[in-house]
Amino acid sequence: MSALELSVVMPCLNEARTVVTCIKKALDFMERNGVAGEVIIADNGSTDGSQQLAEEAGARVVPVSEKGYGNALMGGFRAARGRYIVMGDADDSYDFSSLEPFLEKLREGHQLVMGNRFRGGIDAGAMPIHHRYLGNPVLTGIGRLFFNSKMGDFHCGLRGFHRDILETLDLRTTGMEFASELVVKSELNQLKICEVPTRLAKDGRGRPPHLNSWRDGWRHLRFLLLYSPRWLFYYPGTLLVLVGLFLFGWLLPGPKYFLNIQFDVHTLLYASGFLLLGTQAIMFGFFARVFAISEGLMPKDPRLDSQLDGLPLEKGLIVGTLLILCGLFGSLLALGAWRSLGYGDLDVSSSERLVIPSVTMLLLGGQLIMGSFFLSLLRLGRR
Repeated sequence: MSALELSVVMPCLNEARTVVTCIKKALDFMERNGVAGEVIIADNGSTDGSQQLAEEAGARVVPVSEKGYGNALMGGFRAARGRYIVMGDADDSYDFSSLEPFLEKLREGHQLVMGNRFRGGIDAGAMPIHHRYLGNPVLTGIGRLFFNSKMGDFHCGLRGFHRDILETLDLRTTGMEFASELVVKSELNQLKICEVPTRLAKDGRGRPPHLNSWRDGWRHLRFLLLYSPRWLFYYPGTLLVLVGLFLFGWLLPGPKYFLNIQFDVHTLLYASGFLLLGTQAIMFGFFARVFAISEGLMPKDPRLDSQLDGLPLEKGLIVGTLLILCGLFGSLLALGAWRSLGYGDLDVSSSERLVIPSVTMLLLGGQLIMGSFFLSLLRLGRR
């Protein structure tokens, strides 16, 4: 076990106006509470003298050449010697002299302690209106929904954790979405997580922040989607399949009227598209999940293994082949009907009711066969 209990890590890129204040607050906290610790400034290429100021203030400066918020933090984490790590921006928006709630929860055994700015208070001008009432609530709500999380502030920059969880989480993102990755992977790995109220003050840099609202907001949303195949693939795919099946069952017997509007084979063709696209989305969900687990991006899921063990390659090949045979049979019936008319003009409404389902089964069967082979290939690496 490290002789140091706490490492406070701050990413830094041209924070000369505030970095000394942040360091002094963190060191003051340690001295007042008798905490054996250190302050690490993970410098991401500052050109304003931040490095020298930080060293003179008593911090250890770790140069990180790879650009990006996530890269800077990971560089600081690797250099940290404390049992616990508290991370926070070096812009004086967070009060490093009041870290008692974080350290208390970490000592109690919580593996990740998140700050919550909405519970702790946000000073006037500390957070843009569109962040406070749109960006953060929406992204936090999505994170809570996708990952069954109870966190009320997914993007608070002040948070603490046990250093030994870094190996478990295998954090990989390089930019601002690193904040989401830390929470999401902690939830997926079922770590013990809690929140503490945290006050957000207006930063003291006197310049625009490095954060780009729309670009970085999209990167957060993209990360949340990529780490939730259920919401990205399964649920939309299932909805499309159900709509497609309903329309097929409704329109195959003949044209139908709803609100005095006639629905016929043209709608049936859209139903075929829904069914094909939905099936493909569900298969992509399985592909994405298996690949992510095999690459260590997500923890192993016994339930998924059980589901896939019940769907061996041979079953997929059999079902796919049966669908293709049904599609070929329907195609032959359609060809026979056309031949009986001397290969002349067809009644679209009746003929397409045979052609569209036949083509749909041919395509579904081909999808299922190819998907079964690909899924088996993905699972070879896991075994």
